[in-house]
Amino acid sequence: MLTASTVDLSNCDREPIHIPGSIQAHGCLLACDPAITTVKRYSANAVGMLRSAGDLKGQSIPDLLGEEATHDLRNAISQAPDASRPAVIAHLRLPNGDHFDIAVHREDDGAIVEFEPSHRRTQPLQLAREMIGRVKDIADVDLLISSSAKLVRAVLGYDRVMIYRFEEDGSGKVASEAKRADLESFLGQYFPATDIPRQARILYMQNPIRVISDANGIRVPLLPEEDEVRRPLDLSFAHLRSVSPIHCEYLRNMGVAASMSISIIVDDKLWGLIACHHYAPKTLTMSERIAAEMFGEFFSLHLLALRQKRKLDTATEARRALDRFLQTASHQTDVDQILASALPEFQKLLACDGVGLWMKGRWTAIGSYPPAGEEARLAGFVGGVADGRIWGTKSLSADFPGADYPETVSGLLAVPLSQIPRDYLFFFRRERLQTLNWAGNPEKTYEVGPLGDRLTPRKSFAIWKETVRHQAEPWRDADYEIAEAIRSATVEIVLHHNELMQEERSKADIRQRMLNEELNHRVKNILAVIKSLVAAPGQDEVPIEHYIGSLRGRIHALSHAHDQLTRGGGGGTLSELLQAELLPYRAGLNTLSITGGSVTLDARAHAVAALVIHELCTNAAKYGALSRPGGALLVDWQRVDEDDCVIRWHESGGPTIGPIGRKGFGTALIERSIPYDLGGSSHLDYKPEGLSAEFRIPGRFLTWETAEITKEQIAEDQGPVPESQPLPPGLPVLLVEDQVLIAMDAEMMLADAGIDNVVTASSSADALNRLKTFTPAIAILDINLGRDTSVPVAEELARLGIPFVFATGYDDRSIVPEGFASVPVVRKPYDSAALLKALSDRLQPR
Repeated sequence: MLTASTVDLSNCDREPIHIPGSIQAHGCLLACDPAITTVKRYSANAVGMLRSAGDLKGQSIPDLLGEEATHDLRNAISQAPDASRPAVIAHLRLPNGDHFDIAVHREDDGAIVEFEPSHRRTQPLQLAREMIGRVKDIADVDLLISSSAKLVRAVLGYDRVMIYRFEEDGSGKVASEAKRADLESFLGQYFPATDIPRQARILYMQNPIRVISDANGIRVPLLPEEDEVRRPLDLSFAHLRSVSPIHCEYLRNMGVAASMSISIIVDDKLWGLIACHHYAPKTLTMSERIAAEMFGEFFSLHLLALRQKRKLDTATEARRALDRFLQTASHQTDVDQILASALPEFQKLLACDGVGLWMKGRWTAIGSYPPAGEEARLAGFVGGVADGRIWGTKSLSADFPGADYPETVSGLLAVPLSQIPRDYLFFFRRERLQTLNWAGNPEKTYEVGPLGDRLTPRKSFAIWKETVRHQAEPWRDADYEIAEAIRSATVEIVLHHNELMQEERSKADIRQRMLNEELNHRVKNILAVIKSLVAAPGQDEVPIEHYIGSLRGRIHALSHAHDQLTRGGGGGTLSELLQAELLPYRAGLNTLSITGGSVTLDARAHAVAALVIHELCTNAAKYGALSRPGGALLVDWQRVDEDDCVIRWHESGGPTIGPIGRKGFGTALIERSIPYDLGGSSHLDYKPEGLSAEFRIPGRFLTWETAEITKEQIAEDQGPVPESQPLPPGLPVLLVEDQVLIAMDAEMMLADAGIDNVVTASSSADALNRLKTFTPAIAILDINLGRDTSVPVAEELARLGIPFVFATGYDDRSIVPEGFASVPVVRKPYDSAALLKALSDRLQPR
């Protein structure tokens, strides 16, 4: 506990929120030994919730939960070695007749089991697939961010959903918001970095979803209390972990009663959060929570892919301009004159206010640049801090006290033109005066609050404005990419005139070509691969939690492969891939042998091999050598004819393998991926003593300089939709649709066409009631509304003389109500062009 003597701005950062000693009240918790045999600690409400009696410490888990439930728990935790990915069991029935959703994960020298009452069995995979299906085809970052906030709110029912993006200084900005109509908007507002302390950000990385069901709820203590005092239980990965009193007070000050956050992790960094607020207590079911977590992971990957595509497009355009510059420069001999004359072209490549060239002690500049006589001091300063690399700042006067001209130059991006810190190309940005709208004063004050004399969360979230001076627009990743391309081009010219250009240009071209091939291949295929994994049909006999676990594992394997591509320059070694996949299973094996030469897989082969090896490891952990102590796994590889790589996988010491029945999706991935994607071969031999497998990867994927990646583009021709008259902006439209996701889809299509005055009704009664106060210019009526139809609405619209069109997913026009045969019908799922044309045609005079 922090005392009054330690009151300072680090209070929040030092609060041990991972060991609170209590849980939230909507579930109960048991802490057991690793074998899930005996209760070591328990939450105070476990006695009542599990309908037991007396002190639970030391009680037998089988006696408390039953042999069958205990068996299921042990099987589940054996397949979840990573504490950050708890195993889940949906709607498990205990001997007392109660059903619970259960999550179990390992913790140091034991296991933590969490119970939440379950009233019905739900399908999280179907909900996740529907959510992912709504955003998977979005090709714009801003549209993805805005659409996702609306989607999460519509599906999960929170009063407010925000996409919260972290800035460079740790503060956060609300980039997108979907909210209840009567709530004030937080869109565009900033929240200071201290609102989310350091250790909370660590937990957001470890545990990507966090649900607070009641900010006013009680904290249920863990028992026995003396054990908790002596050695607190680490609840970092526990969903039920109670909430910091400081954070609860913070939420109450905002009027928030319940919240949920989904971490957005891009390139192993916390990019932001999907933050959900509710103004009454709200508890998500485990199925909803799993679906939200899966959506968050897909959102993060999709955001990464779109950001990379935008970066690739920008770099490609810059490279074209630089290629033209190089072609022109190759016929000239005066290096200084070449670069000086190219300054206007350089300025067009980057969003900047001025460009300066410091070359051999001579200065040339255009646009906005430092006062005369300051260039030498600036070059000397950059030479001391840049260390031969591209260096940038948004506040030059703060980094270089000698730069007392912030109104003229505040932003600087310095591109060295040689390895010797002497010659530079400078890009300048003027001061940008801006007013930041903070959600309350970001400066925390000390006062005596409900938590005593310590740092107290602010109570006012009214907009507090701050004028920021002596700062320019920050340099983004895309700016550094273009600067690197400029550096490559200018260095080529300098080296050319020093008789070293040919070699360096060859290297630069190879690096650029590899980058283009890698990014192009990755962007085109990553979403297709994830879509295939999500859409792969499950088997009826496979429990849904196992299917979810397999899907998570496959996406994790793909993520690992992507990390290797990003960090390793386009691929990775086979040895590192095997070691990473087998790391969780090293404990308990008598023999684990990985031998072979140094083999590097290119981007394509590495991604395929990652999925195949992940499936092999998963199957071995479930059914083979990795499923019991004493098992042995031998993996070796060697170079054969045509530089191919033959990989041999041999298991022994596991359970005896019986006849193989119907093969699942994972087995199909193992058998078909390498032959289909790489043109290699796969052979699996299910011997009684263990699996023996052999894979052959063609040599063309093992040599970077000769790797050629085939690119196929398949376009589905939907047939042209005839153009129609544009609809007037602001056209009032009534939409009658009983499926919320389909309704949102139609609303987005209409909004894209400038039609944002749309009133949506989910039933005929709702629509008729809205017509009492809303007069549309046209209506869209879904014929079949579940147990209802839109016929009464059609009759009322006809009486009022308001045109309308029907919508249906059926091909048979006989479903059109009698008396309305002449009304146009729009097929579902909606096509934007077809929908807008039908509305336009219907509004034309007849």
